[in-house]
Amino acid sequence: MKSLKAYALIFCLSGFVIHSASSQDESFLYGDVTTIDNRTYSGAIRWGKEEVYWTDLFNASKINNENLKYLSREEEEYLNSRDHDDWGNSWVNVAWSSWEYKNDHLHQFVTAFGNISSITPRSRDKVDVKLQNGEIILVDGDGYNDLGSDIKVYDDELGIIELDWSRIEKITFKPTPKKLENKFGEALFGKVICDQGIFTGYIQWDHDERVSSDKLDGDTDDGDVSIAFGKVKSIERIGYSQSEVVLKSGRALELRGSNDVNSENRGVIVTVEGLGRIDIPWKSFESVEFLPAPSSAVTYKSFERQAKLEATVTVTNGDVHTGELIYDLDESFSFEVLNGKDDDTEFEIEFDLIKQIKPKNYNYSLVELRNGDEFLLGDSQDVTDENDGLIVRKGNDTIYIPWEKVSLVEFK
Repeated sequence: MKSLKAYALIFCLSGFVIHSASSQDESFLYGDVTTIDNRTYSGAIRWGKEEVYWTDLFNASKINNENLKYLSREEEEYLNSRDHDDWGNSWVNVAWSSWEYKNDHLHQFVTAFGNISSITPRSRDKVDVKLQNGEIILVDGDGYNDLGSDIKVYDDELGIIELDWSRIEKITFKPTPKKLENKFGEALFGKVICDQGIFTGYIQWDHDERVSSDKLDGDTDDGDVSIAFGKVKSIERIGYSQSEVVLKSGRALELRGSNDVNSENRGVIVTVEGLGRIDIPWKSFESVEFLPAPSSAVTYKSFERQAKLEATVTVTNGDVHTGELIYDLDESFSFEVLNGKDDDTEFEIEFDLIKQIKPKNYNYSLVELRNGDEFLLGDSQDVTDENDGLIVRKGNDTIYIPWEKVSLVEFK
């Protein structure tokens, strides 16, 4: 079921407390980056060429799955039997040394940067992620560019310094001052119209540009242009190969020849209050109108609440189980993220925002949010029969529920 309402955003990815007296500056990543030579650079942070906000998502792969310890031998054998093809071959992590097929059921680690206290590299592709609640998770960067990326720091004395990943000893996040003397630009905020509806929120253009100083590139009949996003009023897709760009001055241009304005665009991401992150492919995108960003901000302190998931799970035979929840043998905290797609538009929704999940068939689940919106999502392990199942814990009692036996999940 698709929601067609417009969402008014005060930049809140989940149930975070909005501090209305805060300036927009407090939404920017901020902290100390210490190098292997024990030199420290402090200020606003830009992660690679992309993330700059506390609500931006950090992506990596988990190294192990400790939740398998809750399964009996029979339950684990059943789970592994789902991951073999007709020739008995395991799709994942074949353990040739033991001549046995083994699937460790490893998962992606995704969380907003605001949930993180520090990041300590262990190698080029492995880091310790320490959360604000003190928990430390070892992850690697296999398939993700958040590990190994250069880090930019807008140091108050030196200006922008770009630090190579191999030089970094530790990144420590801290609350952002209400007023930043130096920052990478102003936030991009606006209303996006696409096949799935109208979404208003913070915008990441082409998976890359997200502040006013970033540039929109394209070709005109008379030559190439590179326009600061802070000067752009609106962008409308014209077919697949070009776009009409209207500047705040009223000047209109038709641009082509760049992945900013044609079908090579990697997608338009919108972060919406009460909903999460929507990644809209170019073929579904229609237009964007840039608007003034709200004066309030999600601060680093807004992420201090990091609760365990709790839910009531109704099984297909009518049994009901209530307690702490481990979803998909993976997510156990409210700040972790559920993934799913509506056609080719991808939704990333923090569990804290979800009221209930109801599997509809092998490839779709109906996800109802606490704000009343509903989305029929598929094409992701979280919402299809590829889900590894649920664990419900109450006291010393633990029960494993295979996904095909789940009728309804209601979050507390």
